[in-house]
Amino acid sequence: MATSLSSHISLQTSESKISDFPDWYSPETGIYSSKHPSIFLPTDPFLDIVSFVFSHKHDGVTALIDSSSGYSIPYSKLLPLIQSMASGLHHLGVSQGDVVLLLLPNSSHFPIIFFSVLYLGAIVSAMNPLSSTFEIKKQVSDCSVRFAFTSLEKIDQLNNLGVHAIGVPQNIDFDSENIGFSPFHELNGGRFGKAPRPVIRQQDTAVIMYSSGTTGVSKGVVLTHGNLIATVELFVKFEASQYEYSSSKNVYLAVVPMFHIYGLSLFVVGLLSLGSTIVLMRRFDGNEAVKLIDYYGVTHFPLVPPILTTLVMTAKGATNTENSFKSLKQVSCGAAPTSRKIIEDFFQVLPHVDFIQGYGMTETSAVGTRGFNTQQCHKYCSIGLLAPNMQAKVMDWNSGSPLPPEYYGELWLKGPAIMQRYLNNDVATKMAIDKDGWLRTGDIVCFDEDGYLYIAPADLEAILISHPHILDAAVIGEMDEVYGEIPVAFVVTRHGSTLNQEDVMGFVAMQ
Repeated sequence: MATSLSSHISLQTSESKISDFPDWYSPETGIYSSKHPSIFLPTDPFLDIVSFVFSHKHDGVTALIDSSSGYSIPYSKLLPLIQSMASGLHHLGVSQGDVVLLLLPNSSHFPIIFFSVLYLGAIVSAMNPLSSTFEIKKQVSDCSVRFAFTSLEKIDQLNNLGVHAIGVPQNIDFDSENIGFSPFHELNGGRFGKAPRPVIRQQDTAVIMYSSGTTGVSKGVVLTHGNLIATVELFVKFEASQYEYSSSKNVYLAVVPMFHIYGLSLFVVGLLSLGSTIVLMRRFDGNEAVKLIDYYGVTHFPLVPPILTTLVMTAKGATNTENSFKSLKQVSCGAAPTSRKIIEDFFQVLPHVDFIQGYGMTETSAVGTRGFNTQQCHKYCSIGLLAPNMQAKVMDWNSGSPLPPEYYGELWLKGPAIMQRYLNNDVATKMAIDKDGWLRTGDIVCFDEDGYLYIAPADLEAILISHPHILDAAVIGEMDEVYGEIPVAFVVTRHGSTLNQEDVMGFVAMQ
């Protein structure tokens, strides 16, 4: 959920200074510690993420619901389906250490395939199904993909790259007669007995997710079984423990893609250990999301800023708001900063819904910070407090010295969720992680006097995405001979928009 804000942007530090430092900050070392009590993490070196997730006892009934078909998978059948798929993959020749590509949108199949691969000690590499041929070829080559699950139209493309590709139907109960899906149905048909389980250690690689990191081209982020266990404990389970209501009664709307670390950590891994129900959307539509929230009694909606903007606009235009959104308890936002204006608009239309922000990166297994509101403390614009077991530094990007609370600097993180390395890239790994294990995030933050973190203001991005024709925006710094640095914006317009450069420039100038 990291931003792409450059660490070279000049920011004014806070004028106020803290002289008496709180106990969660050490002026001697410059280290910020989590205000939350430490959480015990499993020490068994031979614990894998599949065994860990399904060792948790809960009273959850329905695990996954496909919103387009209404088809659901109960928790009682989830592990048997995973074991059956693992047996099919073992028969196919998938073995420990093999890399299996998931080139798929959100679906009920995604978690089952994911866990079945890891059950065998193999490795998952996930990817946006809309990726270009060049991007697919690069990732397949970089992490030596042997097998892949994808749509029917991409099978030949992957076969030509030397990858055994299997077509996955959109829904479990749809397309059963399509011969193209026969290999997939054979895999999970339960005809191959029980697959043998290899010895899997916490330090073994579980997934390879791709990220641009702090700068440069996309790199393979190597995450271990131990990293994913830390994600479940320090992010998903910990957040659930902060609330009185039962996690098994929660219903989550899954729009954030499962091939992204945000969606993977929640909808593929973490929530299934809690017994929560996950309603899956393949792509976001504001009006459809409202229908699903009301029909399934959705309680939690994790999203990103552009979807938050659309949700607010949809709620504003709803004709029957009194009967809509009644079940919704929390909206959580990550992946990029959210403007104060959008948050204010959110509470105008959904005053009864809690709103929190969070921060994490692919390189931190999505663990970082998380908001939590109480009757005494509401800091909606903050990205929250440090997660348990995590430490941070805020570094001056000119001097390289650590900074105390209320000063902006580059965020460094350290803890059990930090990636193992970048795949096949020792230079990038050494640039990102120092000899003491500190990850340089590239994001500019400051801690306030209560230990809450704030991302450096993304004012231009906030203004841009407030335009009704702009779906998403990113602003970077460009060197300029006169001004030193000028902002350059990249915008994604809504379908059918005729917005041009002059329109955008004029809109920003008016703000």
